[in-house]
Amino acid sequence: MRNSLGFGLGLRPPHYAQIVETRPAVGWFEINSENFMVPGGRPLHWLDRIRSDYPIAMHGVSLSIGSTAPLDREYLRQVKALAQRVQPQWISDHLCWTGVAGRNTHDLLPLPYTEEALAHVAERVRMVQDFLGRRILLENVSSYVAFRDSRLSEWEFLAEIARRADCLILLDVNNIYVSAVNHEFDALEYLEAVPAERVQQIHLAGHENHGDYLVDTHDTEVPDPVWDLYAAAVRRCGAVSTMIERDDHIPPLAELCTELTRARALCEATLAALPGSNADAAGGARPEPHSGERSRARAAQGTP
Repeated sequence: MRNSLGFGLGLRPPHYAQIVETRPAVGWFEINSENFMVPGGRPLHWLDRIRSDYPIAMHGVSLSIGSTAPLDREYLRQVKALAQRVQPQWISDHLCWTGVAGRNTHDLLPLPYTEEALAHVAERVRMVQDFLGRRILLENVSSYVAFRDSRLSEWEFLAEIARRADCLILLDVNNIYVSAVNHEFDALEYLEAVPAERVQQIHLAGHENHGDYLVDTHDTEVPDPVWDLYAAAVRRCGAVSTMIERDDHIPPLAELCTELTRARALCEATLAALPGSNADAAGGARPEPHSGERSRARAAQGTP
């Protein structure tokens, strides 16, 4: 049975002080690793205070695991040093590449789904895990172009990388939906092919609809089609640590907590509706909240 942290949020600067002052009943927080890879300053000050009350997960955007450039050892040293300080529940990044020849595009660029790419990425993941001394999670990205040379589907590629490298998966449900619309594949087929036992975390987010294509933006609430796909992911994977990402147009913390309540309610209702009405049948009942979450829930009197 996987160890689920429950329902969390991305840790964002506008909410630092309020989180410390009010201790909202959020199960955990995910940080953007690069924002805290500094020797000191206010971000680390707030992070040290918040992590004393909440579990933390680290999520990076610069690993560039799919690049043909050598792994950035200095970047990995900084990730490892931050992990030693923060003691995160896990470390994640994206199944993509972000640059080459010393240049970082700051975009999450898709890979060709070929045997050559499989072998290359799996070896690099093993090297990263050996360096960090732990398994990492890789997240599926949203995409807008595809390679003619691809011989596998994205979901086949993701599953095989996880198997060969023995890593875990951060399943971004919004990214699946965005890519399914853009590339005209069946999002449910994608979910059915994902190795459920390797899914350690789920992302929920919003996107922009441009008519004949979608753009992953993380700047709006989770839309209904993504909620529907999340329910399917819960049926497939069971109780998995789930969080809502908001990276722009960040609303008040209370609004995000309300949205988090919807995620919790949907997950619980979905598990309860499974054959036998037993959440265990889906790969893990909702775990007891950690002591800090229980006390915050009592104090908040119904805050998510």
